[in-house]
Amino acid sequence: MASETAELIHQARTWLAEDPDPETRDELGKLLEAEDVEELARRFSGTLQFGTAGLRGELGAGPMRMNRAVVIRAAAGLAAYLREQASGDGPAGLVVIGYDARYKSADFARDTAAVMVGAGLRAALLPRPLPTPVLAFAIRHLGAVAGVTVTASHNPPRDNGYKVYLGDGSQIVPPADGEIAAEIAAIGSLADVPLAESGWEVLGDEVVDAYLARTDAVLTEGSPRDVRVVYTPLHGVGRDVLTAAFDRAGFPAPTVVAEQAEPDPAFPTVAFPNPEEPGAMDLAFATARAAAPDIVIANDPDADRCAVAVPDASAEAGWRMLRGDEVGALLATHLVRKGAARGTFATTIVSSSLLSRIAEAAGAPYDETLTGFKWLARVEGLRFAYEEALGYCVDPAGVRDKDGVTAALLVAELAAELKAAGRTLSDLLDDLAVEHGLHATDQLSVRVEDLSLIAAAMERLREQPPTALAGLTVTDAEDLTRGTDRLPPTDGLRYRLAGGRGGAVRGARVIVRPSGTEPKLKCYLEVVVPVAAANALPDARRTAAEVLAAIKADLSAAAGI
Repeated sequence: MASETAELIHQARTWLAEDPDPETRDELGKLLEAEDVEELARRFSGTLQFGTAGLRGELGAGPMRMNRAVVIRAAAGLAAYLREQASGDGPAGLVVIGYDARYKSADFARDTAAVMVGAGLRAALLPRPLPTPVLAFAIRHLGAVAGVTVTASHNPPRDNGYKVYLGDGSQIVPPADGEIAAEIAAIGSLADVPLAESGWEVLGDEVVDAYLARTDAVLTEGSPRDVRVVYTPLHGVGRDVLTAAFDRAGFPAPTVVAEQAEPDPAFPTVAFPNPEEPGAMDLAFATARAAAPDIVIANDPDADRCAVAVPDASAEAGWRMLRGDEVGALLATHLVRKGAARGTFATTIVSSSLLSRIAEAAGAPYDETLTGFKWLARVEGLRFAYEEALGYCVDPAGVRDKDGVTAALLVAELAAELKAAGRTLSDLLDDLAVEHGLHATDQLSVRVEDLSLIAAAMERLREQPPTALAGLTVTDAEDLTRGTDRLPPTDGLRYRLAGGRGGAVRGARVIVRPSGTEPKLKCYLEVVVPVAAANALPDARRTAAEVLAAIKADLSAAAGI
């Protein structure tokens, strides 16, 4: 035990000697001075793993935290990979770098630029904290070989992250992620990484202007624009770009939630800066009760996600958050009806199957991928993609990633068109339920402190898979770690359930997987209930809610969570 402690102290002191950041040096020095072996062990138990989401973790000193030393190593590994991939003696490749307003984001972005120039590449920083989709757009717009954005999206305030794109404007997938990780692991002493003191470009507003000009492409010329919107950026970086896009398009200026309008890395008004989390939309709904808009729109802190709420007298707040699956179905239907369905409609295996039925009725190709836009963006001939976690790609020719700004524009256009006809988004959702059946979705999401609990739950479900959930027979239990003919392997389980309840339920589906970005076990549920006519919708919703609640209870018991 004494030798293990001595080795731990040695590792920490070695790290301290190389750490370029006075804040984390001071933090680590205090841990060493206090001989806090337990905390040091947490910091030095391994390294943050670089994967298809890049890096993400809590800020702090040590290889298991996000800090400048970790970022410099990641950037050096990426630079080595890019140099290895370069061919010929042409000009050095350009890496464009964006960042949000979180703690240390600007520092991590500048360090990345210094590493790239030091490695003989060119680097360009976006002019200020900006939405992630602006970075994704800028990669192809500027002809870059890669892009990096420093963001932890909707994670807690103490987190930050590092997301990598290649020159096609899409996030990295295997084998590139593994090859970059290998280059990172090969980095020796941090002192051996060349850091330029200057030489990178800081872009001007022309790249933002080009992105905004591209947003016009998602709307139909001459379509209605009379819609009143309350908007919150949740203390993130979306406000200026979204309001500029609305102004360009001719929509009335959104009413911005004042308490959440400015970027603030502390996210002082929310427990979690994620519109899906309880309480995150309370101030937006309070603003809406005073302003009486037609819809409420929210972006997450880096503005790549878009949340939508609609008036609902039965809801406690007077407003109801639409699920990502509902917004996805609405946007797909809008694209079909405006004659813009030429190309493949795609979503992920954890999202509602309703999109497949909308695509089939429209005669459009349909595809499913693993979770994440790193996969969705690569669907051949993509026209529209969404994932249930509030991510939508409505202009893949401009941004090959989820984009909360262009999605908000398209939602506003649809709401304005429906308003002009005396209808609402809720009315259109009712139409879809009658036409295709009510596709009701829900989640069982368990946040843990001990990650071993997630592994234990997955192992229990594999060893003793449920044979029925909510009284519906499990007709197919699929372990996705083996992959399928269409999907690469992933740590997940998929259950298909037969219909039942005297024909009141057409069928159901459950996906169980560990979250890729948070310490959560996530279970995605869907039940399909046939709807004979609009007046049968209340009964269908009650049935769906009962079945979803029963599936949750049975699945929780089966997983031991």
